[in-house]
Amino acid sequence: MNNLSGRGLVAGLPAWDRCAVMGVVNVTPDSFSDGGRWFDTTVAVKHGLALVAEGADLVDVGGESTRPGATRVDEAEELRRVIPVVRGLASEGVVVSVDTMRASVAEQSLAAGAALVNDVSGGLADPAMIPVVAAAGAPFVVMHWRGFLDGSNVKGVYEDVVTEVVDELHARVEAVLAGGIAPDRIVVDPGLGFSKEAEHDLVLLAHLDRLRALGHPLLVAASRKRFLGRVLAGPAGAPPPARERDAATAAVSALAAHSGAWAVRVHEVRATADAVRVARAVEGARTTGSAPGAEGERRARETGHTPGAECGRAAHDAGYAPGAEGERGALGTGHALGTDGEHGAEGDR
Repeated sequence: MNNLSGRGLVAGLPAWDRCAVMGVVNVTPDSFSDGGRWFDTTVAVKHGLALVAEGADLVDVGGESTRPGATRVDEAEELRRVIPVVRGLASEGVVVSVDTMRASVAEQSLAAGAALVNDVSGGLADPAMIPVVAAAGAPFVVMHWRGFLDGSNVKGVYEDVVTEVVDELHARVEAVLAGGIAPDRIVVDPGLGFSKEAEHDLVLLAHLDRLRALGHPLLVAASRKRFLGRVLAGPAGAPPPARERDAATAAVSALAAHSGAWAVRVHEVRATADAVRVARAVEGARTTGSAPGAEGERRARETGHTPGAECGRAAHDAGYAPGAEGERGALGTGHALGTDGEHGAEGDR
């Protein structure tokens, strides 16, 4: 894996020096998160541009909901929804990802200016997908997928979720490589919420290092998902609506960035854009050792004392620290300073 801050580089895409932010534009009437809000082409393009203005590095355009129980849209309708939005955003210089499981939609999106194909099935839903992406030389997201989320076909049963997801992703990556997609154009995604319960998602987030060990840049797509609702609700509460999970999403984005994710996929960009930049600043301070005030601390270490140490030594030699006389007086009278005048303290007792 080509490295930049340990996150990896994806050939054919810009090189960001921190975790990238992928904003989401759902051109669907039935998305679990924001179905119908951006269904009109003009509105969808404006929304994508607004996400970039808020800090998105690339925009993921999808025309088919993948929520559990969603009815698949037909090919012609998906093309009608997606292609004009991809073309509109690409013409404005936006780095566009297309979220599709259909080879025909991927092919026409790439021709319209998309730079990346994000297939939640990792090429399993449409056998023509891998040859199309390989022929175009496009980057490709391989997500962990166990089939369409309809009826009882969720298959969210694991003995060891991290090991099984890593192994299944590895097998899928090998198939993608065999299909002709170059290794430096592959991104992996653990598929949070797909055939997984809340506890599975949390365990995967706690072990992103295992997923990064696959040797490809890592995309984390946790935005507004059900497991965050479960966390926020607690054991007895009702999960908040999807659009009330953005602060929790930003928290996951910061954690993912800290763990070396290449990108995070989110619906609300501004908070996550701030979160990943703070994570990068902390990472830089840890790497260089030059956090604010670090120079003074370094000089203090070299001279054998810290700022204020002279006062501390003088106080020690004199047998008291600043305020110690008052404390001794308080001890002599049997009470601590301020106790008599503490608001209502006597009455409270």
